Amino acid sequence: MMEYTSNQVTIISGVSARTLRYYDEIGLLKPARIAPTGYRIYLQAQLDTLQQILLYREMEFPLKEIKKLLTATDYNREHALVNQLAELRKKRARLDTLIETITKSIATLRGEIAMSDTEKFEGFKRAMIENNEQHYGSEIREKYGDAAVHDANATVMGLSPEKYQKAQSLSDQITETLRIALSEGNPASELAQKACALHEEWLKYFLPRYSKEIHRGLAQTYVTDPRFKKYYDEIAIGCAEFFCAAIDIYCV
Repeated sequence: MMEYTSNQVTIISGVSARTLRYYDEIGLLKPARIAPTGYRIYLQAQLDTLQQILLYREMEFPLKEIKKLLTATDYNREHALVNQLAELRKKRARLDTLIETITKSIATLRGEIAMSDTEKFEGFKRAMIENNEQHYGSEIREKYGDAAVHDANATVMGLSPEKYQKAQSLSDQITETLRIALSEGNPASELAQKACALHEEWLKYFLPRYSKEIHRGLAQTYVTDPRFKKYYDEIAIGCAEFFCAAIDIYCV
């Protein structure tokens, strides 16, 4: 049975010895044993686990979530690899879509083809849909049904360039308004409620069946779903809870 020191694992994987020590400290990747010399010794099983960690990292999973997945009682390496392959293929499809858009844009600038304004944004809209499907598709379909998701996707693809740009602008306005409102600390404040109104306006670009009930339900996921929570808490710590509370007031 092959044994590897941490230095050898570093050479094989490209992962630094410092990172390996950190993975050991947080219980993500323990060595098979510690040699009398103090060296960490890794076996094939640990290398397989390290590969899984690196794959999940490439897919932008936080270490805490990776540890949860790898230590689950029903964890199966083959199933994990199959799922990772499926997700990476979706990611490749999104990148291919964007590459196609850029390629056409370059050809248009060179006078080789004519590209309509709609085509200039089609790739971004398609990539947005595919990204949402990858990260939230199963939950959204379970909660709202396939028909609602299909309608929402069709609405996105049908957005004119002007409406698409307006939606992007609204997203920036929501972020900035939320950041200021959060510093005031009152979810019922005029500024916090303005952020909610902007959010409603933004949602209506993507949800043809908008309702206050749906709005409030989405706000709950901003707190309960770690992916949404991470997005809003990157605006400012506590933003997810603050925005959820503000929307709850707004949707009364």
